[in-house]
Amino acid sequence: MKWAIPQLSKYRQNGMPIDELVQLDDVMKRNPDIRQITPVHVKGHCTFGASQITCHFQLTGTLTLPCARTWEDVEFSFDIESDEIFSWSETANETDYDNLHIVEGEVVNVDPVLEELILLEIPMQVYKEDATIPTPKNNSDWSFSTEDELAYQKQNDTKKVDPRLADLAKYFDQTDE
Repeated sequence: MKWAIPQLSKYRQNGMPIDELVQLDDVMKRNPDIRQITPVHVKGHCTFGASQITCHFQLTGTLTLPCARTWEDVEFSFDIESDEIFSWSETANETDYDNLHIVEGEVVNVDPVLEELILLEIPMQVYKEDATIPTPKNNSDWSFSTEDELAYQKQNDTKKVDPRLADLAKYFDQTDE
């Protein structure tokens, strides 16, 4: 979404309502874990000041991300609300507010801000609901055991003495003569 600053003056009295579907495919370039993104429904309202616009956004959509266990596709729905300020004043400073964005030129480009809001919502890991942990195949060099199997094995194993140290164990059994 891009808005020309001179054209926004017609909304100065009552504000500008927003209700659009936006395709933000550049989000996949910024985070390669995102496999697909549906068109994002952007709703909200913008109000105008002397040299700034304040927008309340509500973003809804769905991302396709990889499952952390099986690497299968997982759909992750998001619903984000945020207030963002776009300023074209020469005295505006981005360090004043976290959500202040400096507009360069005569066009307000909202897409990078929307992409950033979506990127911040992505969790570290997602899991598919019916994902099962794949069991690795055992071979001669190693084997796979669950916590329960390991506890049962420790409980039922008898203490085995290393054959190299068997004579040493006999030494401590002897009484002092």
